[in-house]
Amino acid sequence: MSAHDGPAAPMTAHAAGPLTGEAQVPGDKSVSHRALILGALSVGETRITGLLEGQDVLDTATAMRAFGAEVTQHEPGSWSVHGVGTGGFAEPAQVIDCGNSGTGVRLIMGAMGTSPITATFTGDASLRLRPMARITDPLALFGAAAHGRSGGRLPMTVVGARAPVPVQYTTPMPSAQVKSAVLLAGLNAPGETVVTEREATRDHTERMLAGFGAEIETETTNEGRVIRLTGQPELRAQTLTVPRDPSSAAFPVCAALIVPGSEVLVPNIGLNPTRAGLFETLREMGADLTYENPRDEGGEPVADLRARFSPDMRGISVPPERAASMIDEYPILSVVAANAAGRTEMRGVAELRVKESDRIDAMAQGLRACGVTVEEGPDWWIVEGRGPGEVPGGATVAARLDHRIAMSFLIAGFAAKSPVTVDDATPIATSFPIFTDMMTALGARLERDPT
Repeated sequence: MSAHDGPAAPMTAHAAGPLTGEAQVPGDKSVSHRALILGALSVGETRITGLLEGQDVLDTATAMRAFGAEVTQHEPGSWSVHGVGTGGFAEPAQVIDCGNSGTGVRLIMGAMGTSPITATFTGDASLRLRPMARITDPLALFGAAAHGRSGGRLPMTVVGARAPVPVQYTTPMPSAQVKSAVLLAGLNAPGETVVTEREATRDHTERMLAGFGAEIETETTNEGRVIRLTGQPELRAQTLTVPRDPSSAAFPVCAALIVPGSEVLVPNIGLNPTRAGLFETLREMGADLTYENPRDEGGEPVADLRARFSPDMRGISVPPERAASMIDEYPILSVVAANAAGRTEMRGVAELRVKESDRIDAMAQGLRACGVTVEEGPDWWIVEGRGPGEVPGGATVAARLDHRIAMSFLIAGFAAKSPVTVDDATPIATSFPIFTDMMTALGARLERDPT
């Protein structure tokens, strides 16, 4: 059992009065992971402010120490990383426990997969069920080898390539984790590594690699996005500010949209076009959602988001090609859809089946228990909206060790006729450790099980 497995802590969400105020959401998780990893692969001291201090990112910090980097927290959100340089990872003395984080384990596997070292990875019960062959298959092309449980699952030992070769790889599914793992592996391979993705995914890795001094080019062709990386650069330490996480911002934003009388400002949110699909979708549904003070921070576009109660939202068909830019936000979108009028169709989302949980099944089962009609297929689902304030609620739903499922159903409880309970709120700490305190400060009613 991983240290991250522990006793369940149920939590109940009650109908809330207006949610008002400012929601200071945590730093972007995707950027935080990458900042630690690239800082560890650089020469010199990288300074990071605004780092997300959820368990997922803390596990990546611990892993970077195990590979030889010096990682120090100076004060909340302020960290430094003394890197070991490209190809400088040392062989870790202990098993690398990545907890609940698919991003962490997959990116770290990529970063070490072209160094002549061996590392064993594990995680919590949820992570041990997630497929890793999508990472180890392309790593094998570089010359690495992986030995894990049947189905390519953790615990898994990765033997890094002793004489890595550059790779040309087309990602078989739209996945920023797969793309990023291949690019990180390509850093320590001679020559040019080329990754082609048919559908664009979040590009934080490409932006950050360029910022650290890597030679990287991206072009759009008939085949899709083609990314070319020149191997064995000397990455230069940087000073970084992590923008606030749009996936975390989704929760107070969506809560404000469905709770009568609400108005919430969420400042400094990263609006990278490869991540902002949810906000575009909400506005198409009729959400009163505005961007204020748009600007750039650390190469990433940011703005302040103001969300107001929106009783006239209607269901839409979300374009399948938008899925990659909002894949983590479909669970909370389905809660908004349940409170809108009409059908919301979500297609091209097979990736949701292999996240921390099967998120289509988890949300479909939970929404049905709350009185909402849901249809589903292998890569699609449809939510029949009941209209504002018309979701019955009154259910206890399974979080399935998935932070986004837990938070989504708690948000649902704020607007439901009867309270909604999640059977275990502990996974929320992996990505959003201040969720409960922040939502309570806005006016939400959350009750922990006294047991």
